Amino acid sequence: MKVSTSEMTQDDNKIEINFLDHVAIRVNDIDASAAWYEEVLGLTKYQLPEWGDFPIFLFADKSGVALFPKKSGKKDRGINSKINAVDHFAFNVNKENFEKAKKRYLELKLDFTFEDHHFFHSIYTKDPDNYTVELTTLVVDEKNFYKKPKNIE
Repeated sequence: MKVSTSEMTQDDNKIEINFLDHVAIRVNDIDASAAWYEEVLGLTKYQLPEWGDFPIFLFADKSGVALFPKKSGKKDRGINSKINAVDHFAFNVNKENFEKAKKRYLELKLDFTFEDHHFFHSIYTKDPDNYTVELTTLVVDEKNFYKKPKNIE
């Protein structure tokens, strides 16, 4: 049975996002970048023969980055897409892994900064292509933070 949009309620049209799948970034040296994400963040590399030389995906569970060469010779995707800049992207970690990451960054002699965002603590570093990579952890009770704000109906 086909349902017309006029018969659908707002809840019928609501899209439920499961999680952030990946952020696609263009890199100068795809192999060096893949190695960095494996070594520094411990992401798992997926390079499937069906895709050819790229993209290379690096995941933590089901979320991560997709690496593409800056100059691929292929057209950009999307509606009249142009390559856009990325300000930063963030991976969420628990408090224990946040502390491990700070130690790991020091072991690797990576420059990083710490920010207290009241509800979250974050550390920021740069990957080989100068993208800002954030690791963030919630420092307040999750149940109190991830609730619908009172001003949103």
